[in-house]
Amino acid sequence: MSNSPLPVSPAPSGEPVSGPFPVVRLVGDLARPARLRVRDLGAWPQHRARVSFECATSGVQHHRFEGPLLHDVLYDAGPGFDPARRKDRLRFLIDVTGADGHRAVLSWGEIDPDFGRAPVLLATRIDDTPLDRAGPQLVLPQDRCGARHISGITAIRVDGHYTARA
Repeated sequence: MSNSPLPVSPAPSGEPVSGPFPVVRLVGDLARPARLRVRDLGAWPQHRARVSFECATSGVQHHRFEGPLLHDVLYDAGPGFDPARRKDRLRFLIDVTGADGHRAVLSWGEIDPDFGRAPVLLATRIDDTPLDRAGPQLVLPQDRCGARHISGITAIRVDGHYTARA
């Protein structure tokens, strides 16, 4: 989770590959904002999911994903929950942005183990292929449609300070 220069990683052939690797910025109401590469996401326990998405344009897609839980990564970044406010974490939103501009918004309650407990992944591998060069993917195995699937994540914003409407 350092801000050191981007590494040279081995290619699948074992040859070194130079050039920048995508970085995900963890920002917002966090005690420890971070800049993470796919390889950094290996520091958390890895989970696997077999997912089938119904795509309007290409039919049903079947994939195997692997990576840490979104909850684990964000919780380690220190979301700014107010311990004096009962269930404060339920007011937090998570905004995920991909390199193509695609965005999805989730609630903290959706991924929190005490509430929705959705096993949302920050995938580092798809179908046994590493995503080091493409960037991690947001995977919601429980979604029938893959509309909230985000490829090449560039930023994840945790927001507890939006203005609620009455």
